[in-house]
Amino acid sequence: MSHAVQTTSPQVTGDLYAEVQTFYARQMRRVDSLDIEGFAGTFTEDAEIVHAGGHRQRGRTEMIAGMKANLPRYEGIAPRHWFGQVLIEPDAEDPGLLRVSYYTLVTLTDRDAKVSFQPTFLVDDELVRRNGQLLTRRRVIHVDTPA
Repeated sequence: MSHAVQTTSPQVTGDLYAEVQTFYARQMRRVDSLDIEGFAGTFTEDAEIVHAGGHRQRGRTEMIAGMKANLPRYEGIAPRHWFGQVLIEPDAEDPGLLRVSYYTLVTLTDRDAKVSFQPTFLVDDELVRRNGQLLTRRRVIHVDTPA
């Protein structure tokens, strides 16, 4: 079950906020450059992704296979993932767990520099620290729909 970040949570430190933002910048640069194995390496071995359509992927092996199957749709396209409105909530019972919620926009630029936009999403992540590094343990992607 997804846990949405609360908007009334205490503010995290600037250092933690910067660390999380840097983690996402590196994670998305990997996916945008189609470095599938590098991207998968930013998730725990047993990570779960729940896509907007309800499709679930469990573990890095499933994630890599799914991404490789989708590679043809990115031929001649430069994808870019843009994150904003990042909210971070440390888990009160597990200090090693961060619940993060953010909006995302994906742009696709073709060889003629024509840009197209994908639907916007709300993403809920669980980040954990392993050997001093942040990793995504769970990601739930919600497509935006009118209220």
